[in-house]
Amino acid sequence: MVQKANATITAQTLTKFCDDYLEANAFKDYSPNGLQVDGGQPIRRIVTGVTACEALIDAAIAIEADAIMVHHGYFWKGEPAPITGMKGQRVRKLMQHGISLIAYHLPLDAHPIIGNNAKLAEALGLTITGALYPHESHPVGNIATCQPQNTDALIATITQALHRVPLHIPAHYSDSNLSAEDSKQLNHAESKLIERVGICTGGAQDMIEQAAAMGCDAYISGEISERTTHSARELGIDYFACGHHATERDGIKALGELIAEHFSVPVSFIDIDNPA
Repeated sequence: MVQKANATITAQTLTKFCDDYLEANAFKDYSPNGLQVDGGQPIRRIVTGVTACEALIDAAIAIEADAIMVHHGYFWKGEPAPITGMKGQRVRKLMQHGISLIAYHLPLDAHPIIGNNAKLAEALGLTITGALYPHESHPVGNIATCQPQNTDALIATITQALHRVPLHIPAHYSDSNLSAEDSKQLNHAESKLIERVGICTGGAQDMIEQAAAMGCDAYISGEISERTTHSARELGIDYFACGHHATERDGIKALGELIAEHFSVPVSFIDIDNPA
């Protein structure tokens, strides 16, 4: 049996702290931020992870955690409301073991210090200089700068930081049937160095058009759609799909570290591997 720490907090106290720190109420989100399932008991040990999947719940049960904090929680807009099937199984396990579930989505993406974008930029050696949508009061995507580098150098940096090779879509379509003059022009365009980068973690591939409009040389996100390839080529911007999960590990991990320091409770980050 795992020995629990003496310090305890309530789910409500923990949620209030996170709500205030992340300015959660300022965001119009796709799911509720904050306390999603109240386990009904004091919190002595916390588990953090990217997504509240059953494997993460089982890991929390194994170390006798009283709360799970994630980036991807439950009750998304448009999903069926009944708590049955897979969702029912997850919620039932939480309730049976008295585990509270707390989730923060867009507020955790956007936070300028511990947010997913901020932490990814830090890991890649990028300096955030502004917002992809500068007129929004709480923008999610960012613009960053880096030392001028070619795509191979950026791929190497991403691979080292995230422990996976990103899918790179070059800014221009390469066709072996091009004329010599067109090939010369294409090679010149492809030799441009990357200095200004748009960045938004997770499933934000469609922000590539805004990144191009803001003068970015490249755009980094997590996922890729079929249309993203054509957008990159036609907009003339390099795209790097680095993995939804991989780009969103560090925000929730950093939030857990902050909570551990503030409340003096043990917090364990558990990474449930996900290739997507």
